[in-house]
Amino acid sequence: MALFDLPLEQLREYRPDVPEPADFDEFWKTTLSEAGSFGLDVRLEPFDAGLVAVDVHDVTFAGWGGHPIKAWLVKPKGIEGPLPCVVEYIGYSGGRSYPWSHTTFPAAGWAHFVMDTRGQGYGNWQPGDTADPYGTTGPTNKGWMTQGLESPEHYYYRRVFTDAYRAVDVAKGLDGIDPDRIVVAGGSQGGGITQAVGGLRGDLAGAIVDVPFLTHFQRAVTITDAFPYQEIVEFLSGQRLRADRVFATLNYFDGLHFAARGTAPALYSVGLMDDVCPPSTVFAAYNRWQGEKRITVWPWNKHEGGGVHQRGEHLKFLAELR
Repeated sequence: MALFDLPLEQLREYRPDVPEPADFDEFWKTTLSEAGSFGLDVRLEPFDAGLVAVDVHDVTFAGWGGHPIKAWLVKPKGIEGPLPCVVEYIGYSGGRSYPWSHTTFPAAGWAHFVMDTRGQGYGNWQPGDTADPYGTTGPTNKGWMTQGLESPEHYYYRRVFTDAYRAVDVAKGLDGIDPDRIVVAGGSQGGGITQAVGGLRGDLAGAIVDVPFLTHFQRAVTITDAFPYQEIVEFLSGQRLRADRVFATLNYFDGLHFAARGTAPALYSVGLMDDVCPPSTVFAAYNRWQGEKRITVWPWNKHEGGGVHQRGEHLKFLAELR
């Protein structure tokens, strides 16, 4: 994939006018208030991962609708608390995987809380363990982009973003965690979820937003043939008369509107050849973020972005926040 989007100098100034729903804030206030009627019901069970330098707990908490959501808590041994904590969200179709996949941040002295994504976690890259009782009975293949598109109240990501918001509440209440030093993080779908939580909360120490998905929907579906945005295109190719309703729903979940409310220090990244999450959609959100921010640009990369090199940027960013 060659460069296909706007030139970098234009990307740095790209601020599209995308009107948000008039009741955007009220919608999310109501959603989170309804979720708050359920206790967090946090359960931690020690997990023997065969790792000697970290402590691991298998976590279950109540997300949207009181549904059980799985997570891992991985903490470094031998470091006096309370510890800062990274709450991480996973990319599209992936799950929380296994705790030995989440040892970098604990090696740097941070607790790591890794939230499973309801209904996802199929395939061979990162397995998951959380069902979506509202829509499925376990992990499914694909199609989350179009689940419940008939209304914002029924859309799949209303549940996911609420789970993610509550995951921060869980982390803040855990023994040995400093509630004032919580950083949210994720790439692709996880980056989109991070943007949402960053816009919904004003109590975060930082946000790491890599190649974010779920952002600037109407541009994304017109300039890329890649999935998962193509799930929306395929849906509309059959449901030709429903485009207005679909985009009205998606507008409540657009990363642009959450980014405009983000106040925590933020580290973004983008691949200029990324056909999955096009660079203009990333910069559109980054340019709206209200807090202190910087973006790492990878000119020769697709959706993998900076890969292991970006992990080094994460560690620098976290070191600045300690």
